Amino acid sequence: MARAVSNRRQIVTTIVAWTIGLLIFFPILWTILTSFKTEAEAIADPPSLLFFNWTLENYEVVQERSNYGKFLWNSIILAVGSTVIGLLIAIPSAWSMAFQPGKRTKDIMMWMLSTKMMPAVGVLFPIYILARNSGLFDTHILLIAVLMLMNLPIIIWMLYTYFKEIPVDILEAARMDGASLKSEILYVLTPMALPGIASTMLLNIILAWNEAFWTLNLTTINAAPLTAFIASYSSPEGLFYAKLSAASTMAIAPILIMGWFSQKQLVRGLTFGAVK
Repeated sequence: MARAVSNRRQIVTTIVAWTIGLLIFFPILWTILTSFKTEAEAIADPPSLLFFNWTLENYEVVQERSNYGKFLWNSIILAVGSTVIGLLIAIPSAWSMAFQPGKRTKDIMMWMLSTKMMPAVGVLFPIYILARNSGLFDTHILLIAVLMLMNLPIIIWMLYTYFKEIPVDILEAARMDGASLKSEILYVLTPMALPGIASTMLLNIILAWNEAFWTLNLTTINAAPLTAFIASYSSPEGLFYAKLSAASTMAIAPILIMGWFSQKQLVRGLTFGAVK
């Protein structure tokens, strides 16, 4: 009886999980399918899901109109650059908060997290003025710094929770063996927390890749990433849904592929320390 109940529960759980997964994936599927339609079929009512005249015209127009490679390269630079610099700052910061906490450590962490609750538009104007006056507007340096600072609280919080799962005795043993602070972080702490660091890195790349507010307001042409590439298909003449879908598909394809191949590492890192 207990086994039958367990089997039914597992079946129900599987059905619910697949249903939620399909509901989340459906907008992406709809965007991909729309990218293969003509503009007339894209706005047809009622819409057609599979039975329409498939065409690659939208992708050809997008390639002719925009330099996709440049936008893609900018997205890679911004996502990877902000992630690497963020980790270089966050790893020693999280180590300090996890293993050398002070009286105000929790207050500092809550303050960092509270900065994520502030509307980004509230600080857009001063950052825009600083960027313009310093000559950094529409540069990789500016956007890497902004994206890194925007995601830094999340990176530190995630690494802090992973580091707290590591026994302090191991680090103390390394110190007794004469390990310096640099050696302790590089050769003891980092390898043990590697799953957590990897998942933090992947999550930060995804967040930086998908960031639209800052990239649209602090760039024009030179450092514009794929989010600006998508926005360029919204014009005063109206929305070109099929071409916009093609541009969106080309923009999300790299990060979808990366997420698909790294899903095991991401799940492993997010569940790091959950079971002892």
